[in-house]
Amino acid sequence: MKTMTTGPADPAPPRGDGTLDRFFRISERGSTYGREIRGGFATFFTMAYILVLNPIILGSTEDKFGDKLDPAQLATATTLVAAVMTLIMGVAGNLPLALAAGLGLNAVVAFQIAPLMSWDDAMGLVVLEGLLICVLVLTGLREAVMHAIPQPLKQAISVGIGMFIAFIGFVDSGFVTRIPDAAGTTVPVQLGTGSLTGWPMLVFCLGVLLTVVLMARKVRGAILISIVAMTVLAVLINELADVKSWGLTAPELPDKPVAAPDFGLLGQFDLLGSFGQISVLTVVLLIFTLILSDFFDTMGTVVGVTAEAGLLDERGQVPGLGRVLLIDSAAAVAGGASSSSSATTYIESAAGVGEGARTGFANLVTGGLFALALFFTPVLTIVPMQAASPALIAVGFLMMTQVRHIDWNRYDLAVPAFLTIVVMPFTYSISNGIGAGFISYVVIKACLGKAREVHWLLWGTAALFLAYFAIEPVKQLLGI
Repeated sequence: MKTMTTGPADPAPPRGDGTLDRFFRISERGSTYGREIRGGFATFFTMAYILVLNPIILGSTEDKFGDKLDPAQLATATTLVAAVMTLIMGVAGNLPLALAAGLGLNAVVAFQIAPLMSWDDAMGLVVLEGLLICVLVLTGLREAVMHAIPQPLKQAISVGIGMFIAFIGFVDSGFVTRIPDAAGTTVPVQLGTGSLTGWPMLVFCLGVLLTVVLMARKVRGAILISIVAMTVLAVLINELADVKSWGLTAPELPDKPVAAPDFGLLGQFDLLGSFGQISVLTVVLLIFTLILSDFFDTMGTVVGVTAEAGLLDERGQVPGLGRVLLIDSAAAVAGGASSSSSATTYIESAAGVGEGARTGFANLVTGGLFALALFFTPVLTIVPMQAASPALIAVGFLMMTQVRHIDWNRYDLAVPAFLTIVVMPFTYSISNGIGAGFISYVVIKACLGKAREVHWLLWGTAALFLAYFAIEPVKQLLGI
């Protein structure tokens, strides 16, 4: 187990001193109220960027019918789910693990699912995904699926999503733009409008530089600090300069920074509506994509953070893992039911552990701060994409670091991992990348005479993806 140094030691309270101490086992785990409170603040400030990014990602996309979600309502829904589920994890799971809308998951919903159906139908799929993961947890199948997929493919999925998120950041900021086909060029995208010009682009470039410098210096809350600093700069530029357009969100100060939360998106989902919009096979594959994106990240995060805190038991297992996974699955349901996309456990919880948090008491602080943020949604909605996009680049980098764990000398694993990674951003689809990786993996193994090494669950999944990719040619052959 790993023991962390948390700075000057706080005087430990008497063991078992008080109801809260006994309930959260604060003294038993060698912590103090001071460390738990500091840890709760650290976790909040390192993951509060999601309160800005989630509304921007989900609010920037139209559904099949041209409808968009309201940014203020999205900010409220995102904040509410983060507050409630973080508090529940603290009380029921007693681990310093905070939850909020998952980056990567919201990209799947915004750019892959919503264009195929209405927002209500898309969020219904998220609820279905959460319910299915609950079933997987209760039946023990979640671990079985985890074991069926080779570790390099799991890591490749994370890397591919990271590249996809970074690409979205470059495109949405205007740093990368599509070249119209009429231009007759040989490349599909270009730098800016051929060059980088304008005040908004300056804000984005400075934001990227500030974020990476802060991260390199290991400053806690680097992403949030960059978002706040660049938003302030954008507000000043917008007041003093003539800016033609900031895109989706203009950095204009609201008349009132504090406002009552707008809960208009709560309950706006249709559980089975997607089945009337697209084929059953496509629905199944989209749900499968959400499940893959969700619980692989969760398993890695939960184990990683608790190991960092020195809380793994003598067998190397997470205490109360079943409860933790069930709460995480319920967070996915809550995210869909509130139209804020699937919520999941955040790796940024490690920041709180670094400050000494060892129990769910830290979550009371983090969840309480999220609840307080509910009343400041007008401030959250003034952040322009150019100030928020650097965070997507940073998150993409962090997810990309998983690539070092892949053995590139084993082609039977490396080639499927490579295809998983590159197909995601190049086709602007996470499920396409996963499908390419799974199909190539089983085909290569079979051709090498190692078909028995492939779990039957992977064979079935690869068959589903093959049908998914071939659905249009099959329809044409059958005249459907």
